[in-house]
Amino acid sequence: MNLESPKVPIEKSAQELFDLLSDVRNFEKLMPDNIAKFELIGDDAFIFGLKGMPEIKLKMKEKTAPNKIILGAASDKLPFTLVANINAISEQSSDVKLDFEGDFNPMMAMMIKGPIGKFIETLAVNMTKL
Repeated sequence: MNLESPKVPIEKSAQELFDLLSDVRNFEKLMPDNIAKFELIGDDAFIFGLKGMPEIKLKMKEKTAPNKIILGAASDKLPFTLVANINAISEQSSDVKLDFEGDFNPMMAMMIKGPIGKFIETLAVNMTKL
């Protein structure tokens, strides 16, 4: 299952946005209003929970400065990645698009497609708050 957020323009350089997203603590600022839990579990991982959804543990998997950050599920039960693609527009601005890729059975994919789509869209839109 592949989902994409819309491209969101950010008034920060690609490197500045990359640096902000490289620090997993900043993901708390990106979470939607209905967040039930956010807990750091190291320098490169966190657990978050949304109301009505199971808690998810995300871990920093790969960083390619200043264009790409890959977060992945720390559990094999829900195998997925969340990729932040950062594109420089000028020295002071960039845009970002989030790509979600998961390997789920058709029933699970049908159940989570709507909530996950809304979630990644909210994360992308909230990047203007960083």
